[in-house]
Amino acid sequence: MKVSARCGAITGPSRLVLALSLAAGLAVAGCASKSATSTHASAVQGYMAPGSEAARQAVGYWGNAYDLAPNDRENALNFAAALKRNGQIEQAEAVLRKAVIAHPKDRDVAAAYGKILAMNGRLPEALQVVRGAQTPARPDWRLMSAEAAILDQMGNVDQARSLYNQALKIAPGEPSILNNLAMSFLLAGEVGRAEAILRQAAESPKADSRVRQNLALALGLQGKFEEAQQVARTEIDPNQAEANIAYLKTMLSQRNSWAEIKSADTRASKPRS
Repeated sequence: MKVSARCGAITGPSRLVLALSLAAGLAVAGCASKSATSTHASAVQGYMAPGSEAARQAVGYWGNAYDLAPNDRENALNFAAALKRNGQIEQAEAVLRKAVIAHPKDRDVAAAYGKILAMNGRLPEALQVVRGAQTPARPDWRLMSAEAAILDQMGNVDQARSLYNQALKIAPGEPSILNNLAMSFLLAGEVGRAEAILRQAAESPKADSRVRQNLALALGLQGKFEEAQQVARTEIDPNQAEANIAYLKTMLSQRNSWAEIKSADTRASKPRS
């Protein structure tokens, strides 16, 4: 599956990892509970580097809240989000696993757990969790979007995009759905189309940091570095934005690295004897 015409053909299940490595911190996904009103809640929804002071403070704050009331869904969702942002993926999975048991009918918890399972490469299990929480008669667009993202990672691109479009019928213009749909096109090498969708998503007042950072990534992948840097600067420290764009320029200029990635993907896709 192509990443871009400039980069050559890249195939295999690691295309999501490839895009995230290209982002160098530009593309960030979040799953913090939106209903929490604390400034600490908003902190885990914005960009923060793993290991940074802000990331550690968010983990500390929500960790304390979780210790006091571990069965509270808001505490569990936000603690898991903070852990994920700080790179503590396995611990985030453990928190959400417990939350799923405590709140078996909660769709937000199920969606968050499915996403974290997918991040750990447990795609079939993630798909089962998300589908199990869905109600066919009254489908939840968040679960539909989460299921589509998992299917995308499994290589079922057409099915994934069909689900994204179904979710958009339920929640027209929802920036989180548009973001995921755009990433589907970006990872397939259709960067221009991804940019157009991300611009639409970024116009929404509900758009979060990841939408604008993914827009910066799409712009950078097309060589629109100045605009990409301007977009990135609205989300992260200007110096970090400049460093990210510089890294992206370097990656795009090193064509040999794409051949190495393709070779690694080919080797990984071969069945082991």
